[in-house]
Amino acid sequence: MIVSVTLFSLLYVYQQTEILRFAYSEQKQHSAFQVLLDKNSILRYNIEKNCSLVNIGNSVSNRSDFQMPDKYQLVRLVPTSEGLTFAQAVPNKETLLSRVFGIKRQAEAKTINP
Repeated sequence: MIVSVTLFSLLYVYQQTEILRFAYSEQKQHSAFQVLLDKNSILRYNIEKNCSLVNIGNSVSNRSDFQMPDKYQLVRLVPTSEGLTFAQAVPNKETLLSRVFGIKRQAEAKTINP
């Protein structure tokens, strides 16, 4: 009887220690998962922030060598015996119909303030 009670007690203690060990390992895995989840959200935020149009516009406007052209001009490449050379495209001539029906408005973007 004493041997059976001792074996039962040892099995019960072993079972309780295994339960605690599994609980600690689960808690450790959960904390590691939370750290990875936080890093993932930080990386997503950084990607969204760096790819936003505002950030791209700020990086372009901060560069001193960037310049918007006054006029847009089409250029075509003409093959020659020495290679390719630039030739200016013939500008489109305005006709009466294009003056009457042509839209000359400039598109403007408005910011949304939440």
